[in-house]
Amino acid sequence: MYERESNQRTESSDQIPVEILARFEKPSARTVARTMLPWAEHCTECAIPHCYQTCDLYEARVDGKCRRFTDGIVGIQNPDGLSPVLLKIRFKQWGKLFAYGNAKTHSLDQVRAAERSDARIAGILNGLPAPERIRKTLIRLRYDQKNRRVRTAAGSANALTHFVFECYNPQPQTIRLSMSVLPLDLQERDGTHFQTLIHVKPGYNTTRIPVPEILQFVDLSSPYKIELIPNDVPDGTTLVFGMLDFVRESGVPTASESESEDHEPASPRCKCVVWDLDNTLWHGILVEDGADALTLVDGVVDVIKALDARGILQSIASKNNADEALAVLRRFGIEEFFLHPQISWGPKSEAMSQIADKLNIGMDTLVFVDDSSFERAEVGENCRDVRVIDAALFRRLPDDPMFDVPVTDESRSRRRMYREQATRETIRVSAGTDYNAFLRDCNIRVIVSPLSATDIDRVHELTQRTNQLNFSGNRYDRSVLEKILADGKPDAWVLRCEDRFGTYGTIGFCLVEAGTPIMTDLMFSCRVQSKRVEHAVLTFLLNHYRGDPPRDFHANYRQTPRNAPAGKVFDDFGFERRGDSDGIACLVLPADRAILDDGLICVVHSAAEIA
Repeated sequence: MYERESNQRTESSDQIPVEILARFEKPSARTVARTMLPWAEHCTECAIPHCYQTCDLYEARVDGKCRRFTDGIVGIQNPDGLSPVLLKIRFKQWGKLFAYGNAKTHSLDQVRAAERSDARIAGILNGLPAPERIRKTLIRLRYDQKNRRVRTAAGSANALTHFVFECYNPQPQTIRLSMSVLPLDLQERDGTHFQTLIHVKPGYNTTRIPVPEILQFVDLSSPYKIELIPNDVPDGTTLVFGMLDFVRESGVPTASESESEDHEPASPRCKCVVWDLDNTLWHGILVEDGADALTLVDGVVDVIKALDARGILQSIASKNNADEALAVLRRFGIEEFFLHPQISWGPKSEAMSQIADKLNIGMDTLVFVDDSSFERAEVGENCRDVRVIDAALFRRLPDDPMFDVPVTDESRSRRRMYREQATRETIRVSAGTDYNAFLRDCNIRVIVSPLSATDIDRVHELTQRTNQLNFSGNRYDRSVLEKILADGKPDAWVLRCEDRFGTYGTIGFCLVEAGTPIMTDLMFSCRVQSKRVEHAVLTFLLNHYRGDPPRDFHANYRQTPRNAPAGKVFDDFGFERRGDSDGIACLVLPADRAILDDGLICVVHSAAEIA
């Protein structure tokens, strides 16, 4: 599915080599169903409608929106393929392929019928003997209607097994595409989203991304956004896309499998096990038998520790008095393993929702363990995505495929990081309305150091992912970062952050041309959003570069809807706008202007600081 309403151009499949065309996905017994993502051309720096008047790259389509691909999206008929229409795209600067999506699946026959209907409607709209203004309005309404359907439809991520990426690259060189899957409420989710880099080699390419990998970051059962962005390619770079959809397959494809074999679809990996207490974790009922009569179920602590070592989070849903139950867990020495325990006399289905919300994970990544068939049925009925397990079977959990996850240093410390964040939130709430007092009490420290070879991968990831706190909108390829490192110009700073609760890791990157001085780039991870880290870093840079006698300090700022709230930091310091160039505001802090320093955050630099 794509924007046929504004992309009526079609071309013959003769331009694709026969051997390549034959490799595009064919319907098989393995593919049971698929989603229908409505792909559209979009802009990485979209600021509609203002950019239609201010951006030099704006080119009007038939509906008045911006033509971001050289020829738009060109359809190539592929009647024998799993995707009945191939999408040919010649990319231009800032162009990206974008879609809203949901987890609702459709049979292959339904998809083909929908494609035919969509083509008919688009043809009717474009052929209407009506004034251009009316046709333009109808075309917009049609595409808005398709997007509205996608954003309101529901589906279970349990029905999905893979995202299938299929592409033909006619260029002689590999093209790198950044693929991102983002929740609609990205800002509320602290910027957490899925991203991967796809290397599109010359010729035919297919990539299958297991859905559990994406579910670690984005709940696909809720509407989401998905985008494909080419990295540093010249205008006119051409790619032909086939399948770009989530699918349900009857088995995980391997070289040894037959397409006629029938397997159960893969389920998302479990992120959190929620335990009952009475006659599940311990023998006995607390309110009837009393705390002293309770004993732990044999082997349960071993299972809890085994899951914890794999980075599986754990919580509690129990009908008890919270203080008494927590005291028993403390006496058994296992309270620390459980995050956000929900101990009350309310329905356990409500507890499931609260745990998922507090951990910021999908309901379909929860597993509920309880000895009561009533409680399991209540949760199963009201939280259909939650998997329920009889407590008598708890010893099988570590061997279940849904807990077969890679064990890394990060996974081993996952519970600790969640506890650190919970502690931050608790103290923030206790600080009341004095947010600055809370920040000061956090003892936030930013470590500034020059870019090194070991930073390249993380900084590249940061430049590709950061939007809300990216003041230039630039996205640097690894080769560009390596050149900056080799040349030693401009000054490249890597920013790390920690507080008294733990570390945030690498959270920022900055480029400054020392001669002027001018800050050409400044970006931060959303993990430090609203913590005034950007204020502290600007104070450091101003003190470092203004010199004696002081010089004006310049900064480039490309305002977008996403970074506009963070961009207010320049107003806080008193930067003046001295003009615009190619959509970039030229800001200046005069030499005689005092440097803001609220003292909330400590900024230190490494011993290797540039002199």
